[in-house]
Amino acid sequence: MDAQERAWLDEYRKGSREALGKLVEHYRRPLYSFILKMTEGRTDADEVFQEVWIRAIRKLDAFREENLLGWLFRIAHNLIIDLARRCKPFVQPSSAGTQTQSSWINRVPAAGIGPASETAGRDLGRRIREELVKLPPEQREVFLLRTEGEVPFKEIAVIQGVSINTALARMHYAVLKLREALKDEYRACGGQSS
Repeated sequence: MDAQERAWLDEYRKGSREALGKLVEHYRRPLYSFILKMTEGRTDADEVFQEVWIRAIRKLDAFREENLLGWLFRIAHNLIIDLARRCKPFVQPSSAGTQTQSSWINRVPAAGIGPASETAGRDLGRRIREELVKLPPEQREVFLLRTEGEVPFKEIAVIQGVSINTALARMHYAVLKLREALKDEYRACGGQSS
């Protein structure tokens, strides 16, 4: 946790609601992105995000760890598991559904990129999302925690309740599966397939 995050946490503990708002905003993008992708774009993502913060606020005064985001990811992980147990298995979104999905990736235009490149990038993003939901949940979670949340593998292992070697293996298999599934797109971008 950096100095600014620690200052906001200290201010919140002294009664500042504004400081809590800053913490929520600071962690919104990585946390919500993780939840959204783990719930495969279901409408439950908003509820899970809110419940993470409700649970975190209840215990924030007692929080003594160094990695607040990792702790929030663990709470989200547990809530998503509970959700999966209560609900029917997640249904993969159709390709039409993912095109209209309101994600920050589709709404943020890239500076200096022309319409053709922007469309190609959007198509590639759609393809990555399609392949990501096909991964086993444990592999998808490791991949998202590492790429979206930049969570260290040691912390991912703690979140998933596995050894660090298992977390590393899950990431390795996820990358291999994505690489194989997206090899044509990689070649089209000028890369070479192994």
